[in-house]
Amino acid sequence: MGKPLGILGGTFDPIHYGHLRPAQEVLRALDLAEMRFIPAAYPPHRHPPVATAEQRLRMVELAVAGVPGFTVDDRELRRGGPSYTVLTLESLRREFADRPLCLVMGRDAFEGIETWHQWERLPELAHLIVMTRPGWTIPPGDALPLWARNRRARNPGELAQTTGGKIYFQAVTPQDISATRIRDAIARNEPMEKLLPSTVNDYIRHTRIYRNRGN
Repeated sequence: MGKPLGILGGTFDPIHYGHLRPAQEVLRALDLAEMRFIPAAYPPHRHPPVATAEQRLRMVELAVAGVPGFTVDDRELRRGGPSYTVLTLESLRREFADRPLCLVMGRDAFEGIETWHQWERLPELAHLIVMTRPGWTIPPGDALPLWARNRRARNPGELAQTTGGKIYFQAVTPQDISATRIRDAIARNEPMEKLLPSTVNDYIRHTRIYRNRGN
């Protein structure tokens, strides 16, 4: 069956350490084969991104280059249309029929998952990995939504035993960084070195993506 494959989707407008550092912690804690970053082409649940899909893909490529265990997947750009997670997981499942898939998300996303397109199918296609803050109390099974009860994995080893269907809560170090904050700071010509990789910072400044555009 092999080690689980981590999947981290997002707008990445731009990608920053608030994405990269927790992803690295999850990669190591769950002993994943890799963490696959999948930029959304047309995110259906939020305002259109400032950067184009191609620019956001390029920033992700620059951010993960040379980082062990990090890879980039452009299938949502190639597919076109709204970037529904269920379609992405279906595509990955066809490619990795017998591999455990781990869809990584924040707690806020998990709590709002019932608003996602065909959300009921997500646990059929992958494990759900919910990133939380250290010290956050994991709710008992009966406090979870009805559909999530009896799905909770108690340890990462359970994720390698089936291709999907489990929910695992993984604490990660909080990162006080947001894409909105970065875009606003870039517009004010403030330094960004501590918030995102230098390669991404250089690309943003060279292309002037976030200058004189709506943030």
